[in-house]
Amino acid sequence: MNILAVDTSGETCSVALLIGTELRQRLEREPRRHGELVLAMMDGILAEAGIGLTRLDALAFGRGPGSFTGVRIATAVVQGVAYGADLPVVPVSTLAALAQGCLRSHGSSRVLAAFDARMGELYWGPYRVDNGDLMRPAGAEEVAPPQVVALPTAGGWSGVGSGWAAYGEVLRERLGARLLAVVPDTLCEARDVAVLAAAEFASGHWVTAEQALPVYLRERVTFRH
Repeated sequence: MNILAVDTSGETCSVALLIGTELRQRLEREPRRHGELVLAMMDGILAEAGIGLTRLDALAFGRGPGSFTGVRIATAVVQGVAYGADLPVVPVSTLAALAQGCLRSHGSSRVLAAFDARMGELYWGPYRVDNGDLMRPAGAEEVAPPQVVALPTAGGWSGVGSGWAAYGEVLRERLGARLLAVVPDTLCEARDVAVLAAAEFASGHWVTAEQALPVYLRERVTFRH
């Protein structure tokens, strides 16, 4: 399976190419240049691998939550490329990809992924590893103040992401002994988006270019009320 994945949801712009079991990535930490960098990075990684868009099975992208502008950039780029090349698209939760990165880097099997959502809130999601070494949701994604996000009842969790850097004191106090470790500087990366996307695509979970939409958790809350 060949998948090209993009993530521009945070401080980094990353592009990853999965060819069978081989995975390569390009990453730039240029938060104000995502729109300018991402297409060239996509072209470059395909050229490096010696393949074109016609040999891809699908495109994937970090669909949010995250930076409003960043998520829009990834969505627009992937929509445009997928439409032109007639490719399916796999939207992947950036919180899930963050958790997958924590599993890859630290072996954490239970992860509380959190991004700083500003305005006293964080984007939050609990994830557990399955038998295939993939992070799966262990609860709903939400946006809320750290004092009220839903916490797991069992223990053995690791906290990951910028939400822990911003609100770690409150979260640590609420979780107590249920928290094993905190890795606040972990970032969402396209290589983890690609791994999760491959599993989703194999299960038939993909959309057309027109259906590839971002997810803004704060908009969901506004709509619901």
